Amino acid sequence: MSSPCVRPQDGRFQRSCPFLRNDARRNATERRLRTASCEALPEWSLNGVQPVVYVIDSDPSMRAALDALLCSIGYRVEAFESSMAFLSFERPDAISCIVLDIGSRGESSLLFQRDCRRLDLHLPIVCLTRHCDVAMSVQAMKAGAVDFLLKPVRDQVLLDAVHHALERDSWRRDEEHRLMPLRICYAKLSPREREVMHLVITGLMNKQIACVMKISEDSVKLHRSKVMKKMNSRSIPDLVRKAKALDIHPHRRDDRA
Repeated sequence: MSSPCVRPQDGRFQRSCPFLRNDARRNATERRLRTASCEALPEWSLNGVQPVVYVIDSDPSMRAALDALLCSIGYRVEAFESSMAFLSFERPDAISCIVLDIGSRGESSLLFQRDCRRLDLHLPIVCLTRHCDVAMSVQAMKAGAVDFLLKPVRDQVLLDAVHHALERDSWRRDEEHRLMPLRICYAKLSPREREVMHLVITGLMNKQIACVMKISEDSVKLHRSKVMKKMNSRSIPDLVRKAKALDIHPHRRDDRA
């Protein structure tokens, strides 16, 4: 029996088919997508390094199929049979994302996402699974996944998800680059100056800060002056805006370098 036809948003009829498609259909998909997808690759290159998609799947045939599909439109692909193998891999400095196959219960995916956060690795993750429930998908998205796809998934849907994930990583890198001068300024603050800055952005006056820190008001004024100078801030609202950009919140102390 032939596969049922579905009408995508662009109005063209295509057949839904297992993941991944057979060679003839995959070749047709590649020809259709190559022009649109590859146009985005040059602007995503970082110092001439093409985007990298990390595939983590314990099934060798699935790794090979994903590798063939993603390489066909210009992505560099690194495939791994386990999350441990990926974490031990020396990754290039490139715009990247992860395509992660997860099991029926999803615990390994959540542990992997926690390991990524612990290692300060913030790559967008596209999750693939054959068994899905609402709780699992919600947990994955809360842990940092940008998409959660149920197998079998069409080539176009997967490529769209990868495209979106790479866009997210490109945006994140641009934002980190934009904030780098501000992070350098913040790193110059001493621990005491950071404490004063935290209390200043909560709206406390010098006398109140002196009481909280158990130091003289003159000392507070001195530390506050140094904070404003090192942070290149001419006003308290400007300092508050910079603190917000650095994700420093008034309700908690921030001791990051």
